Amino acid sequence: MSVRRLRAAYRLLRCGLHIGLGIAICALVFPFVDAAQRMAHVGRWNRRLLELLGITVRASGLPNDGATLFIANHVSWLDIPAIISVRPMRFVSKSDVRAWPVIGWLVACGGTLFIERRSRRDAQRVVHLLAQALQDGDQIAMFPEGTTSDGHGLLPFHANLLQSAIAAEVPIQPISLRFSDASERISSAAAYVGEMTLMQSLWAVVSATDLTAHVVLLPVLHPQGLTRRELAERLRADIAAQLERGAG
Repeated sequence: MSVRRLRAAYRLLRCGLHIGLGIAICALVFPFVDAAQRMAHVGRWNRRLLELLGITVRASGLPNDGATLFIANHVSWLDIPAIISVRPMRFVSKSDVRAWPVIGWLVACGGTLFIERRSRRDAQRVVHLLAQALQDGDQIAMFPEGTTSDGHGLLPFHANLLQSAIAAEVPIQPISLRFSDASERISSAAAYVGEMTLMQSLWAVVSATDLTAHVVLLPVLHPQGLTRRELAERLRADIAAQLERGAG
């Protein structure tokens, strides 16, 4: 077996043990601590997960304080731990993730809101939940593309859930995500697209060399006076411009 494959297998083994630690924290610690303490645990656990996967996080920009809706482009399941490593927060995720063995339960323990992407009625339900959580002071992130891309461009942004920030009158902060490795400025190893399974993606990640997550927090946008479609266009343009700068 090659050194690279041995390294990948070792990373997988350590990640498996770390997932076991996550299960123990969710089952034995979370019932007895408050929301802020849970988020602190979530942040530490995700930072360590990325280290075990061999991923370095390069972050720039400052996350907004207080209730904020964060918007990011979507490349991989790695997006969530990459963002959480910079600022622990809740996420909106598609309902399929909830069905993933073990991982789905861990994600739910972290306070994720799940949405059935193909259901307009469910989108309305999540808008109300989001607006209430934002009014309560939470910080929440979502991926308005609705699915992952290969990292070389942006898909159209869905505007429906942006209504929650308008209703709650809270700022929106866009986040640009890009993954690079030793051979590619836009890493194909990080992309989780098409018919790729989670295990295939995980093996590609642990097999990569010098995989780096570039997390750029862009200037805050205030939704007052803008429609949700105008917000979607502005946010998409801001993230697209940053991705172009980073890939150049």
